[in-house]
Formats: sequence, C-alpha cells, structure tokens
Amino acid sequence: MKAKILMVVMLMSLSTVLMAQTSRVTPKRMGMPANRPMNAMRGAGPANGLNLTDAQKEVFKQGMLSLQKQLQPLRNEIGEAEAHQKTLVTAEKPDMGAIDKNIEKIGALRIEMAKIQTKHRLEMRAQLTEEQRQKFDLFRGKMRQGKRPNGMRCGMM
Repeated sequence: MKAKILMVVMLMSLSTVLMAQTSRVTPKRMGMPANRPMNAMRGAGPANGLNLTDAQKEVFKQGMLSLQKQLQPLRNEIGEAEAHQKTLVTAEKPDMGAIDKNIEKIGALRIEMAKIQTKHRLEMRAQLTEEQRQKFDLFRGKMRQGKRPNGMRCGMM
C-alpha cells in the first residue's frame, strides 16, 4: 500500500516539475528586442521599408489579393494530393506507379505556384523606383539565406 502511495506522489511531483519546465517562445528568444511588439512582425515583408507611395501601396495590395486568389486553389490541390499520397503509401500493397504519378502531380502544382509567384514578384518590382528595387532585391537575397532583415530566422514565424 505504501509503495502505491509513494508511486502516485512521485508521478505527481514529476509531472509538476515537467509542467514547470515548459516555457513559451518570447520575442527576445526569437531574436527580436523585448520591447518590440509581436504584431510588429506582420509588417516585415518586401514592401516594408521601401517608402512606397500611396499608389504603389494600392498596387501592391491589389497584387497580393490577386496572387492569393490564384494560389489558394493550388494550395488546396496540393493538400489533397499530399493526403492521397499518405493513403497510397500506407496501403497494404502500395502501387509504385500511382505513387510516382501523385508525386509528379504535387511537383507540377508546386512548379505552377512558383511561376505565378515569380510573375507577381516581377510585376511588383516593375512598380518600384531604382532605389526601391535595390532594397526589394536585398530583402529577397536575405530571405533566400534564411534570414529576415531584422535578424530573425524565417523558420521562427
């Protein structure tokens, strides 16, 4: 009886210690200054810091809406194809032909998305002045390296 009580007490104390050990990710841990609000990260994008005119802001806004409308159906198809891929792979007797075909479908959808995104990026870049283009391109270069201009890593969002 004493052994059971001792086990219950040990499990409860261990769970309390483990619960106390968990912590939330704070802005300071993410590489942001502690005094900077979390919603300030929302403005971190290619248009941030470009000193856009009101007309340019409107073109960027409309372009982003158009881009999202084009990409959403493709994202949905990719999600469906990836779910189907799980079904194909976990089948009792996997059909490699169907798996390969589905992988190619996912790849084709991602290629189509990349083409649309590149076209959009070039259209937005054409709206910028020479100085704005340099900042825009610098931002793109830092994103490829996995860093945001303020020092944050992309994977942290």
